[in-house]
Amino acid sequence: MKDFANTAKELAKTPLGILALFLVFVYGIAALLFSTTSLSASERTPLIYFLVGFPVLLLFIFVFLVTRHYDKISVSKEERIEGALARATIKNSDAQKSERISEVVEGSSEINPKRWNRKRILWVDDRPENNVYERHAFEERGIAFTLALSTDQALDMLHQQKFDAIISDMGRKEGPQEGYVLLEAIQEEGCLTPFFIYSSSDAWEHKQEAKRHGAQDSCGNPSDLYEMVTNVVYKKNN
Repeated sequence: MKDFANTAKELAKTPLGILALFLVFVYGIAALLFSTTSLSASERTPLIYFLVGFPVLLLFIFVFLVTRHYDKISVSKEERIEGALARATIKNSDAQKSERISEVVEGSSEINPKRWNRKRILWVDDRPENNVYERHAFEERGIAFTLALSTDQALDMLHQQKFDAIISDMGRKEGPQEGYVLLEAIQEEGCLTPFFIYSSSDAWEHKQEAKRHGAQDSCGNPSDLYEMVTNVVYKKNN
Protein backbone atom coordinates (compact mmCIF):
# COMPACT_ATOMS: atom_id res chain seq x y z
CA MET A 1 0.00 0.00 0.00
CA LYS A 2 2.89 2.33 0.79
CA ASP A 3 4.45 1.67 -2.63
CA PHE A 4 1.14 2.40 -4.33
CA ALA A 5 0.80 5.67 -2.40
CA ASN A 6 4.31 6.76 -3.44
CA THR A 7 3.60 5.85 -7.07
CA ALA A 8 0.29 7.72 -6.99
CA LYS A 9 2.02 10.78 -5.54
CA GLU A 10 4.52 10.83 -8.42
CA LEU A 11 1.83 10.27 -11.07
CA ALA A 12 -0.29 13.09 -9.66
CA LYS A 13 2.40 15.60 -10.59
CA THR A 14 1.46 15.56 -14.29
CA PRO A 15 -1.88 15.63 -16.18
CA LEU A 16 -1.11 12.34 -17.93
CA GLY A 17 -0.30 10.75 -14.61
CA ILE A 18 -3.64 11.95 -13.24
CA LEU A 19 -5.41 10.33 -16.22
CA ALA A 20 -3.61 7.07 -15.47
CA LEU A 21 -4.64 7.23 -11.81
CA PHE A 22 -8.22 7.98 -12.81
CA LEU A 23 -8.25 4.95 -15.10
CA VAL A 24 -6.88 2.66 -12.38
CA PHE A 25 -9.37 4.08 -9.88
CA VAL A 26 -12.41 3.52 -12.13
CA TYR A 27 -11.44 -0.01 -13.12
CA GLY A 28 -10.59 -0.85 -9.51
CA ILE A 29 -14.07 0.17 -8.40
CA ALA A 30 -15.62 -1.75 -11.31
CA ALA A 31 -13.70 -4.91 -10.41
CA LEU A 32 -14.77 -4.56 -6.80
CA LEU A 33 -18.36 -3.99 -7.83
CA PHE A 34 -18.51 -7.02 -10.13
CA SER A 35 -16.83 -9.31 -7.59
CA THR A 36 -18.85 -8.35 -4.51
CA THR A 37 -22.27 -7.39 -5.89
CA SER A 38 -24.89 -9.45 -7.70
CA LEU A 39 -26.01 -7.36 -10.64
CA SER A 40 -28.85 -8.13 -12.97
CA ALA A 41 -28.39 -8.14 -16.74
CA SER A 42 -30.08 -4.73 -17.04
CA GLU A 43 -27.69 -3.33 -14.43
CA ARG A 44 -24.58 -4.89 -15.96
CA THR A 45 -25.22 -3.64 -19.51
CA PRO A 46 -24.77 0.12 -18.96
CA LEU A 47 -21.78 -0.54 -16.71
CA ILE A 48 -20.12 -2.67 -19.38
CA TYR A 49 -20.77 0.00 -22.02
CA PHE A 50 -19.21 2.58 -19.72
CA LEU A 51 -16.13 0.45 -19.08
CA VAL A 52 -15.68 -0.09 -22.82
CA GLY A 53 -16.21 3.56 -23.75
CA PHE A 54 -14.25 5.10 -20.87
CA PRO A 55 -10.77 4.23 -22.28
CA VAL A 56 -11.82 5.70 -25.63
CA LEU A 57 -12.78 8.94 -23.90
CA LEU A 58 -9.43 9.02 -22.10
CA LEU A 59 -7.68 8.38 -25.41
CA PHE A 60 -9.29 11.49 -26.93
CA ILE A 61 -8.30 13.53 -23.86
CA PHE A 62 -4.76 12.16 -24.11
CA VAL A 63 -4.48 13.09 -27.80
CA PHE A 64 -5.80 16.59 -27.09
CA LEU A 65 -3.31 17.17 -24.28
CA VAL A 66 -0.36 15.84 -26.24
CA THR A 67 -1.13 17.80 -29.40
CA ARG A 68 -2.11 21.08 -27.72
CA HIS A 69 -0.21 21.22 -24.42
CA TYR A 70 2.76 18.87 -24.74
CA ASP A 71 5.20 21.35 -23.19
CA LYS A 72 3.10 21.52 -20.02
CA ILE A 73 2.26 17.83 -19.57
CA SER A 74 5.60 16.25 -20.39
CA VAL A 75 7.02 17.05 -16.93
CA SER A 76 5.74 18.54 -13.70
CA LYS A 77 6.11 22.21 -12.79
CA GLU A 78 8.75 21.35 -10.18
CA GLU A 79 10.73 19.38 -12.75
CA ARG A 80 10.58 22.26 -15.21
CA ILE A 81 11.86 24.64 -12.52
CA GLU A 82 14.64 22.23 -11.57
CA GLY A 83 15.59 21.90 -15.24
CA ALA A 84 15.74 25.67 -15.73
CA LEU A 85 17.89 26.14 -12.62
CA ALA A 86 20.14 23.25 -13.61
CA ARG A 87 20.75 24.78 -17.05
CA ALA A 88 21.43 28.16 -15.46
CA THR A 89 23.84 26.54 -12.99
CA ILE A 90 25.75 24.75 -15.72
CA LYS A 91 25.84 27.97 -17.74
CA ASN A 92 27.42 29.70 -14.77
CA SER A 93 29.99 26.90 -14.36
CA ASP A 94 28.71 26.34 -10.84
CA ALA A 95 27.90 22.64 -11.06
CA GLN A 96 29.15 21.94 -7.54
CA LYS A 97 26.00 23.61 -6.16
CA SER A 98 23.56 21.73 -8.37
CA GLU A 99 22.70 19.30 -5.56
CA ARG A 100 20.74 22.09 -3.79
CA ILE A 101 18.32 22.58 -6.67
CA SER A 102 15.79 19.92 -5.65
CA GLU A 103 15.83 21.11 -2.06
CA VAL A 104 15.26 24.73 -3.06
CA VAL A 105 12.43 23.92 -5.48
CA GLU A 106 10.75 21.62 -2.98
CA GLY A 107 10.77 24.43 -0.43
CA SER A 108 9.11 26.88 -2.80
CA SER A 109 6.47 24.33 -3.83
CA GLU A 110 4.95 24.62 -0.35
CA ILE A 111 3.95 28.22 -1.07
CA ASN A 112 0.28 28.69 -1.92
CA PRO A 113 0.17 29.18 -5.74
CA LYS A 114 -2.39 31.99 -5.31
CA ARG A 115 0.34 34.05 -3.60
CA TRP A 116 2.17 34.39 -6.93
CA ASN A 117 -0.71 35.87 -8.89
CA ARG A 118 0.13 39.25 -10.39
CA LYS A 119 3.61 39.35 -8.86
CA ARG A 120 6.15 41.24 -10.95
CA ILE A 121 9.90 41.64 -10.64
CA LEU A 122 12.09 44.29 -12.26
CA TRP A 123 15.28 42.68 -13.61
CA VAL A 124 18.04 45.15 -14.49
CA ASP A 125 20.80 43.78 -16.70
CA ASP A 126 22.33 45.06 -19.92
CA ARG A 127 22.58 41.44 -21.13
CA PRO A 128 19.17 39.90 -20.34
CA GLU A 129 19.92 36.93 -22.59
CA ASN A 130 22.31 35.70 -19.90
CA ASN A 131 19.44 35.19 -17.45
CA VAL A 132 16.86 33.42 -19.59
CA TYR A 133 16.90 30.16 -17.62
CA GLU A 134 16.71 31.94 -14.28
CA ARG A 135 13.63 33.85 -15.42
CA HIS A 136 12.04 30.65 -16.70
CA ALA A 137 12.29 29.16 -13.22
CA PHE A 138 10.48 32.14 -11.67
CA GLU A 139 7.92 32.28 -14.47
CA GLU A 140 6.90 28.69 -13.76
CA ARG A 141 5.67 30.00 -10.40
CA GLY A 142 3.61 32.66 -12.16
CA ILE A 143 5.98 35.58 -11.55
CA ALA A 144 6.25 38.06 -14.43
CA PHE A 145 9.25 40.20 -15.33
CA THR A 146 9.91 43.68 -16.61
CA LEU A 147 13.39 44.03 -18.09
CA ALA A 148 15.56 47.13 -17.91
CA LEU A 149 18.92 47.52 -19.65
CA SER A 150 20.25 50.49 -17.69
CA THR A 151 19.93 52.41 -14.44
CA ASP A 152 18.00 55.25 -16.06
CA GLN A 153 15.58 52.86 -17.72
CA ALA A 154 15.06 51.02 -14.42
CA LEU A 155 14.30 54.29 -12.60
CA ASP A 156 11.78 55.28 -15.27
CA MET A 157 10.01 51.93 -14.88
CA LEU A 158 9.96 52.27 -11.09
CA HIS A 159 8.22 55.62 -11.51
CA GLN A 160 5.55 53.99 -13.67
CA GLN A 161 4.64 50.92 -11.61
CA LYS A 162 5.30 49.01 -8.41
CA PHE A 163 7.34 45.83 -8.23
CA ASP A 164 7.54 43.07 -5.65
CA ALA A 165 11.33 42.84 -5.99
CA ILE A 166 14.27 44.18 -7.99
CA ILE A 167 17.11 42.03 -9.28
CA SER A 168 20.18 43.83 -10.62
CA ASP A 169 23.55 42.85 -11.96
CA MET A 170 26.59 44.69 -10.65
CA GLY A 171 28.74 45.84 -13.56
CA ARG A 172 27.19 47.28 -16.69
CA LYS A 173 28.34 49.45 -19.55
CA GLU A 174 27.58 52.45 -17.34
CA GLY A 175 30.10 51.40 -14.70
CA PRO A 176 31.65 48.49 -12.73
CA GLN A 177 29.41 49.06 -9.67
CA GLU A 178 26.27 50.26 -11.38
CA GLY A 179 24.17 47.93 -9.24
CA TYR A 180 25.01 50.08 -6.21
CA VAL A 181 24.36 53.25 -8.20
CA LEU A 182 20.82 52.05 -8.91
CA LEU A 183 20.32 50.94 -5.31
CA GLU A 184 21.40 54.31 -3.93
CA ALA A 185 19.18 56.13 -6.42
CA ILE A 186 16.04 54.26 -5.42
CA GLN A 187 16.90 54.66 -1.73
CA GLU A 188 17.10 58.42 -2.18
CA GLU A 189 13.59 58.29 -3.60
CA GLY A 190 12.34 56.33 -0.60
CA CYS A 191 11.71 53.10 -2.51
CA LEU A 192 11.56 50.12 -0.13
CA THR A 193 11.26 47.38 -2.75
CA PRO A 194 13.51 44.40 -1.87
CA PHE A 195 16.72 44.68 -3.90
CA PHE A 196 18.95 41.75 -4.88
CA ILE A 197 22.37 41.79 -6.51
CA TYR A 198 22.90 38.91 -8.95
CA SER A 199 26.47 38.91 -10.22
CA SER A 200 29.30 36.50 -10.93
CA SER A 201 30.53 36.61 -7.34
CA ASP A 202 29.35 34.47 -4.47
CA ALA A 203 32.04 35.67 -2.05
CA TRP A 204 31.05 36.31 1.56
CA GLU A 205 32.64 39.76 1.59
CA HIS A 206 30.61 40.80 -1.46
CA LYS A 207 27.42 39.63 0.26
CA GLN A 208 28.29 41.70 3.32
CA GLU A 209 29.12 44.72 1.20
CA ALA A 210 25.79 44.46 -0.62
CA LYS A 211 23.92 44.36 2.68
CA ARG A 212 25.85 47.39 3.95
CA HIS A 213 24.66 49.28 0.89
CA GLY A 214 21.08 48.29 1.75
CA ALA A 215 20.50 45.33 -0.59
CA GLN A 216 18.42 42.44 0.62
CA ASP A 217 21.18 40.05 -0.39
CA SER A 218 23.72 39.20 -3.08
CA CYS A 219 24.62 35.95 -4.82
CA GLY A 220 26.07 34.44 -7.95
CA ASN A 221 24.25 31.10 -7.96
CA PRO A 222 20.84 30.59 -9.67
CA SER A 223 19.43 28.34 -6.93
CA ASP A 224 20.41 30.82 -4.22
CA LEU A 225 18.78 33.64 -6.17
CA TYR A 226 15.59 31.64 -6.68
CA GLU A 227 15.42 30.79 -2.97
CA MET A 228 16.18 34.32 -1.77
CA VAL A 229 13.71 36.08 -4.03
CA THR A 230 10.81 33.63 -3.66
CA ASN A 231 11.15 33.65 0.13
CA VAL A 232 11.17 37.44 0.33
CA VAL A 233 8.32 37.95 -2.16
CA TYR A 234 6.22 35.34 -0.36
CA LYS A 235 6.82 36.79 3.11
CA LYS A 236 6.28 40.32 1.83
CA ASN A 237 2.83 39.35 0.55
CA ASN A 238 1.93 36.81 3.24
